[in-house]
Amino acid sequence: MLRYQTIPVTAFQQNCSIVWCDETLQAAVIDPGGDLDVLLAEVKRRGLTLTQIWQTHAHIDHAGGTAELAKKLKLPIVGPHPADQFWIDGLPQQSGMFGFPHADAFTPTRWLFDGDTVTVGNCSLHVRHCPGHTPGHVVFYSPDTGRAFVGDVLFAGSIGRTDFPQGDHGTLIASIVQRLWPMGDATVFIPGHGPESTFGQERQTNPYVGGT
Repeated sequence: MLRYQTIPVTAFQQNCSIVWCDETLQAAVIDPGGDLDVLLAEVKRRGLTLTQIWQTHAHIDHAGGTAELAKKLKLPIVGPHPADQFWIDGLPQQSGMFGFPHADAFTPTRWLFDGDTVTVGNCSLHVRHCPGHTPGHVVFYSPDTGRAFVGDVLFAGSIGRTDFPQGDHGTLIASIVQRLWPMGDATVFIPGHGPESTFGQERQTNPYVGGT
């Protein structure tokens, strides 16, 4: 069974999630934006073996610690979609612009595409390409546990910003309606910032996508 622990990191309070298989205790970390000492302390406390980094997209608060963590523990970087290459290449500039510690660019070990699968231990998650916030944004969905890690696509009561380079509002709404809603109203999603919610709750009450 897939388990997870979400830890807000960086001054942006980005929800970094540690996910693991409770049978093998193998773990992946989703979007290690920073505060790596905090993340690694939690991995150690739970007796987990960190084996991978999964990346939803390459904004600094989600990817600022990725290169350092991959180098330190010799971990593969899985994701995002290749359309976010320019964001990855710009990480050093992003870090300076937003007052983050220096962040190196990186080359993912594996790019992700819509319909792919990622696996940690005995647990598999589906990958959906959900552009709009960034062109290469992906989400990770566990049908077995009814959980989706959606990065900055959707929030409780809001949606991701689309005013960054290559962001697009219409594309983002289409991603939510066509990629997320079919996962089911009962699915709990873990957003890139803020509290968890369900897709059903957002379809009913979210002013940006309610009634879609």
